[in-house]
Amino acid sequence: MTTPLISNFRSIVDRYDALLCDAWGVIHNGVTLVPGIAAALENFRKERGPVIILTNAPRPSSIIPKQLDKLGLPRACYDDIVTSGDATRHSIQEHAGKPLYRLGPDHDDPLYEGLNLEFAPLKDAAAIVCTGLFNDDKDHPDDYRDMLGDAVEQGLPMICANPDIMVNWGGRMSYCAGALAVLYASLGGEVIYGGKPHAPIYELAHHRLAEVKAGAVPERVLAVGDGIATDIAGANANNLDAVFIAGAGGVYAGGVSERDINKTLAKAGVRAVAAMETLQW
Repeated sequence: MTTPLISNFRSIVDRYDALLCDAWGVIHNGVTLVPGIAAALENFRKERGPVIILTNAPRPSSIIPKQLDKLGLPRACYDDIVTSGDATRHSIQEHAGKPLYRLGPDHDDPLYEGLNLEFAPLKDAAAIVCTGLFNDDKDHPDDYRDMLGDAVEQGLPMICANPDIMVNWGGRMSYCAGALAVLYASLGGEVIYGGKPHAPIYELAHHRLAEVKAGAVPERVLAVGDGIATDIAGANANNLDAVFIAGAGGVYAGGVSERDINKTLAKAGVRAVAAMETLQW
């Protein structure tokens, strides 16, 4: 299947009744909104159906609207938000009552609110909850190799709250929790995921769509994202059509010609119904 490179989102939306839209790399780059994104999302809501922002952010969805407000995204652009943090909390709750090692920056602490957890040093922990690197401005995953090797020897499972490997932060690429999870698995450790491309976040998104539609889950759902291994692979695995975003604001670093995009998608073993540089109505 050849993936066409299109310039107008409206040319394909009549096939769909709901949208699952990635945040980082599609809506914004952590610093500014992608030009035209508000119009694309608002028009889809008006003409087709609900929009759920589906993000691998390792935080609860309740704190995301204020972050999007600061970036200038109108709340009329979306109906709800589902995060990897939301999808991960169930796995964390399953370990309640056991000492957990918290691996990640302090700004991810809202993930743990209301869970009544016990945190401990690594040597005393029964599991790791990883939301990211302690300092994603300076740290590299290899800085954690020895520590993670010790955790593997202890037999600790790692709950990864963000499967993304990297994110484009205003033009600067930063490592995410997924980079540590990949390293942990390569060392022989067990990793538990909830976010894209894994099923729990899509199950939660469909549940939210049913709430928005008063119990009627739309059958024709489209996913949009810039992450080939997360957004596009996740859509494929969960029987959803996907639009691949190949612009400079995301994590894709290849050529933006139709030929280059098709070669990249084929090499990754994924498929998309269309590709766009940015999501434009």
